[in-house]
Amino acid sequence: MICVMASPGSSETTHLLRAWANGDANALERLTPRVYAELRRIASRMMQDERPGRTVQTTALVHEAYLRLVGVENVNWEHRAHFFAVSAQIMRRILLERARKRAAAKRGGGWVRVELAEIADARLQRGRDLIALDDALEALAKVDARKARVIELRFFGGLSVEETAAVLKVSQDTVLRDWRLARAWLLAEIGGES
Repeated sequence: MICVMASPGSSETTHLLRAWANGDANALERLTPRVYAELRRIASRMMQDERPGRTVQTTALVHEAYLRLVGVENVNWEHRAHFFAVSAQIMRRILLERARKRAAAKRGGGWVRVELAEIADARLQRGRDLIALDDALEALAKVDARKARVIELRFFGGLSVEETAAVLKVSQDTVLRDWRLARAWLLAEIGGES
């Protein structure tokens, strides 16, 4: 059996997740303060390359992801790592949606030309980088879905090797091997576009 590295009280978190999945609204109320700090850490990690004037703040990203999580139905939360993996995936989708909207707007979607265009171009470039990474991840998923999930869980979700192994139900050695191969594949894929 694969174990998730437990933090203090993680079994209580898992219990609350399962109770919430079974329709216990009080469980969600008790769960929220337990997971909020970790959700902020994940959001902060995802946004570390964003500029100070970004369109979404860490707190707003956490809140938007939380609203989407609350709307998720029929999820059998296996453990806390599973919850945080899904949370990271939702946050990544939110950031991608925003990046795609910025890129579309820059191509004539109503932006007014400003003299300091290089500032907008720098922000747009980061958005394009995120889109290029997402496109490369989607291409990798078509070739090897598990390797794409490893990247998503470790890079975007900040999950440890042990947590990633538990979510994917594979060995830690498999996660490490997939991590190395997927990173090399993504670097070649993204590098080939430039």
